[in-house]
Amino acid sequence: MRPDSARVARFVPSPNHSERAAGKTIDCLILHYTGMPSADAALRRLCDQRAQVSSHYFVGEDGEVLQLVPEERRAWHAGQSWWAGETDINSCSLGIEIANGGHPGGLPPFPEVQIEAVVALCRDLCTRHAIAPQRVLAHSDIAPRRKIDPGENFPWDILHRAGVGHWLPPAGAEGVGLRRGEGGGAVEALQRTLANYGYEITATGSFDEATEFVIAAFQRHFRPMRVDGIADAATLATLHDLVRALPARGYGASAEMNSGSGRPCETR
Repeated sequence: MRPDSARVARFVPSPNHSERAAGKTIDCLILHYTGMPSADAALRRLCDQRAQVSSHYFVGEDGEVLQLVPEERRAWHAGQSWWAGETDINSCSLGIEIANGGHPGGLPPFPEVQIEAVVALCRDLCTRHAIAPQRVLAHSDIAPRRKIDPGENFPWDILHRAGVGHWLPPAGAEGVGLRRGEGGGAVEALQRTLANYGYEITATGSFDEATEFVIAAFQRHFRPMRVDGIADAATLATLHDLVRALPARGYGASAEMNSGSGRPCETR
């Protein structure tokens, strides 16, 4: 089978895929880590029909890029997920699994050669499918209650400098901010802004467990120095800066915000 990307070294077909839902086009790119002890074990799982899991691409620690599922097909990598109102992320996305032990393996660093390969692959996919920077997402962004990959050690800044993804240097603001159990207008504005960026969250005005999960997911991607689910001043300021930097075709005008106030690999 011929690979879709010139970045692919070889095609290793996985049986785990299906048709994309009618009317869905590729407009999103989801990055994962495998979270398994070895790349070989992860690849075997992604190609095991019993596992019911797959991705379009797999990037090894040595930078080798494999294709497992044709881009025209719906790989099973996102699972139950949500972004900007879309619930069938598998049908509108491409998935890249990056071989890395992740949190179960003590968050090992991503080798430079591997990240170079990820950058090159992402650039190719985003160019060919016109994927907007703000639609290059972490698995944890689209499933904050269930997933924490590719983790707070993933170098989103390197990808951004290479032209991949929406990212800004984290703000250096200091302050306590908001945390679980609090409520009121500042919490509601925070929730509304997170929702306008794309996260699945309801603006209830109550800082509940769901809000804490979403804040932690946001921190893993955009403010990784401390991932604790507390919307401190630096988290709030970073979110505000990112929303203001969204292009006009982003997810809509943000609400005003008071910025001073598992299991390895995925199933269907």
